[in-house]
Amino acid sequence: MLTGNQKRYLRSLAHHLSPVVQIGKNGITGGLIEQVDHDLEMHELIKVSVLDTSPLSRDEAGEALVQETNAEWVQAIGRLVVLYRRSAENPQIELPRP
Repeated sequence: MLTGNQKRYLRSLAHHLSPVVQIGKNGITGGLIEQVDHDLEMHELIKVSVLDTSPLSRDEAGEALVQETNAEWVQAIGRLVVLYRRSAENPQIELPRP
């Protein structure tokens, strides 16, 4: 579980990121979950865009991805969700101590 200070730090890092995954009219599929899982392992911190055509709201999509990938919800703003999960193979982001 991330502390408020850690979430603030991750939000500052995510500010300049572009969304790496888009959730569209098909919603959340197995392939999309695999892609998010892979991107989290590679980058640790990602933005996911929920398009207007998605059958899920931003919050529903974000919650589903958190459940499926064991990620941490960092932030939701507009149609974007920011997720974090420490990489098992190659950790890059050093979080502030709680």
